[in-house]
Amino acid sequence: STISCVHAMRPEPADWSVMAHDDTSAHQDHDHAHDHGHGHEHDRGLKGMFRYLGHARSMWSSDVNEAVVDRLAPSSGERAVDIGAGVGAGTVVAARRGAHVIAVEPTGYMRRVLGVRRLGQRARSRIEVVDGAAESTGLDGDSVDAVWAVNSMHHWTDHDAAVRELARILRPGGRLLLADEDFDDPAHPDHEAFTERHADHAHHFAMVEVQHMAAGLRAAGLDVTTADKELLAGAPTLVLEATKATGDS
Repeated sequence: STISCVHAMRPEPADWSVMAHDDTSAHQDHDHAHDHGHGHEHDRGLKGMFRYLGHARSMWSSDVNEAVVDRLAPSSGERAVDIGAGVGAGTVVAARRGAHVIAVEPTGYMRRVLGVRRLGQRARSRIEVVDGAAESTGLDGDSVDAVWAVNSMHHWTDHDAAVRELARILRPGGRLLLADEDFDDPAHPDHEAFTERHADHAHHFAMVEVQHMAAGLRAAGLDVTTADKELLAGAPTLVLEATKATGDS
């Protein structure tokens, strides 16, 4: 995820003895020198990179990411997509649990960090890092079982296009869970720190209108079960949860 609630960085299990013999064919990292115009312009370049350095710990691991993966429950053998994966806070959790995770990330330096992090994972053969965005994942239609995004919706440049794209790639019966922490809510544990740090650029990002996005998901053939603000891992969070209709429904 792009920004998550503050959580101490934790060591990860790694199989360093075989890293030099990693099967790179299992890791189809489509990273390039440029970002091909994906993602929000304020996430690119040195300014974006230095801004996110302030969130390094929370981007590495967070309670909200773990709560989202717990709730969506991608299981062994399923193909799951982490939209705006950042450096993999949710990706590595789902991969450890047996899912094949496609980490879609528009920002080059994020993909590079996640690519290195992947090498330290025992489940690295189940992690694929790709250059893409919510509006254009580059994935086949009806090809994945589960899609999630944590703290990336406000970075999307076209919410309507993103909703259509995520509905397109989900298989019938596939699950979707989108979550954006509401740092503007005074009840958020990091409200004051976030407000001070982001006062200079908050206006650059789009407001997340969950009801509007829910309507788009329904129009795209998804059954929306949640479109509201709720406490997720103790943080006020905007949540959208949906399932793609099957042929029998």
